[in-house]
Amino acid sequence: MNRLQRALDALVERIDTPAPIVLVDVMQGNIDRVQGFADQRNLKVRPHVKTHKCVEIGRRQLEAGAVGITAGNVGEAEVFAAAGFDDIFLAYPIWAAGTKRARIRRLAESARLRVGVDNVAAIETLADAMGDEPDRLQVVLEVDCGARRSGAPPEAAGDLALAARKRGLVPVGVFTYPGHGSAGRDARRRAAQDQEAALTTAVRSLADVGVTAEVVSAGSTPTLEFCTSSSVITEIRPGEYVFGDLNNARLGSCTDDQIALFVAGTVVSDWVPDQVILDVGTKALSREGSPEIGYGGIAGTKAVLAKLNEYHGFLPLPDGEFRPSVGTVVPVVPNHVCPVVLGFEELIVTDSTGTSLQRWPVDARGFLN
Repeated sequence: MNRLQRALDALVERIDTPAPIVLVDVMQGNIDRVQGFADQRNLKVRPHVKTHKCVEIGRRQLEAGAVGITAGNVGEAEVFAAAGFDDIFLAYPIWAAGTKRARIRRLAESARLRVGVDNVAAIETLADAMGDEPDRLQVVLEVDCGARRSGAPPEAAGDLALAARKRGLVPVGVFTYPGHGSAGRDARRRAAQDQEAALTTAVRSLADVGVTAEVVSAGSTPTLEFCTSSSVITEIRPGEYVFGDLNNARLGSCTDDQIALFVAGTVVSDWVPDQVILDVGTKALSREGSPEIGYGGIAGTKAVLAKLNEYHGFLPLPDGEFRPSVGTVVPVVPNHVCPVVLGFEELIVTDSTGTSLQRWPVDARGFLN
């Protein structure tokens, strides 16, 4: 029997479905493994909390040796700052308008706050938000390494640092996101190489204008394995590593045994021949996936969800012995774990035996701005 199904069978009378189940021993193993990887290479770990949005998991990451956390928006940062996290990198090109002006100022007073920027207009709004204390805010210049998302050209980092310094902000380094490493197994190494090249150029651009890059920050989980020879990178910002998912398993950036989160779902209907319906739809899994790879897989089988409505998961039954009847509870492994966590108020936490049971709140659920 598959290990996820075995843990689920031990829990099934104590939970309702759909529910996100976390195997805490597997999760802790992921945390310790990545921390050990970084320690061996003299890299700092600054995990991205957008994956779990859970204060308890963030604390475990710090206890393992992380230097601080990465947040994706002001609300996430506020939740973790209120819980006592005092070293936060907001790795996003924040536009400090509306109430974000006062919120960023308060965050900078309660924690060492670093904020991502990739353009002069954003630098101006951040400086305005800080009023007469712009030097309380550290900024990290975002550069593009090939993902073609946000991020300035690497050679522009120096000019952006000067613009920040002119307004009294404190430029402390550069960061990038090698998102194109998720395109396939072969893309991971190439994206990591692109990342190193871009960061090297950006650090040189800072040095040319007299700014020392104290922070040279890299992501992500798919490219993490290849941050092995760089002399320029100082920290890594993986997020998904804490749980793993099918996307990372397909890429080779985690193994099936390192997947620590699944969604428990119940078969609720079987009228259509060779298909059953689960109570796991887009509200629980999001729409991450495609007809080619499916929208989530049943652990230990070849079965994948072929279609999702909001509360219905359409599961064609492949040839073989897997024929779940109505009432059967199965472990659904998501393609992408981050949006799954966003949909639930709490995580059901157990271990690989399914004997223990705790409920950890998803503290930053719903905080998107």
